[in-house]
Amino acid sequence: MDNLFGELRLGHLRLAPLGARRRTKATASRAAAEYTGRWGWAVATGGPADAATAPTRCPCGSARCAAPGLHPVPGTEGRSRATRGAEGSVLFPTGRAFDVLDVPEQAGLQALVRLERMGTQVGPVLAAPTGRLQFLVAAGAARRLPDLLYRMGWDDAALDLTCHGEGSYVAAPPTVLGGLGPVRWLRRPTRDNAGCPPEARLLLGTLAYACHRSRERTAEPAWLAS
Repeated sequence: MDNLFGELRLGHLRLAPLGARRRTKATASRAAAEYTGRWGWAVATGGPADAATAPTRCPCGSARCAAPGLHPVPGTEGRSRATRGAEGSVLFPTGRAFDVLDVPEQAGLQALVRLERMGTQVGPVLAAPTGRLQFLVAAGAARRLPDLLYRMGWDDAALDLTCHGEGSYVAAPPTVLGGLGPVRWLRRPTRDNAGCPPEARLLLGTLAYACHRSRERTAEPAWLAS
C-alpha cells in the first residue's frame, strides 16, 4: 500500500482554476435555498468573512474550526453573524444531516483516489481554501471517532484528522474565507449521496493511513524524502 500511495497521480483531482468555474457566483441566499430545498440540509447564513482577520483564527477557540469567525459563538451576544441573514456566507451546522471528516488536502486527495479505486462510495467532498478537504459522512461520526480510531489501531497515532459534529459549523460554497478564496465542491452532492452520506468507518481507515503517511513524509530528512 505504501507504494500505491507514493505513486498516485493526482492531476485529475486537482481543483480547477477559479476562472474555469462558473462565471456568475451563486449568492449565499441562493446557495442556502438549494441546500435546504434540494438536499434537505440545515444551513445558517451570515456576513462575509473579515479579510483582515486570519481565517484560521476563531473566537470559538477551536484550532480546527471549519467556519472561522462566521458562526455563532456561545456567550458572545450580538456577534453571531450566522443568525442575521446577511449576504456573504453560508454554513452547514454539522451533527444534523451529516458530520464532516476534515483532513489535509494532499492526504485527502491520496485517500480519495484509493477509495474510488476500491469502489468505495464516497459522499460529497468540500475543498477549503485553507488547504483542507472535508468529507461528508453520516451524522454521529464525531461522537464515535475515538472508538473507531481505536478499533482500527490508530488511537495512539498523531493524525491531522478531525471530525466536526454536533455543535460545530462548516463553511459551505460559495463562502469566502478571509483573503484566501472560496470554499468549493471537489465532489458535489447528488441524489444518491446527499440524503445518505457514507458511514465514517468506510472512509476512516484510508483517510487515517493517508494522514499518517503524509506526516511521516513531512518528518523525513530532506535527503531521504527526495
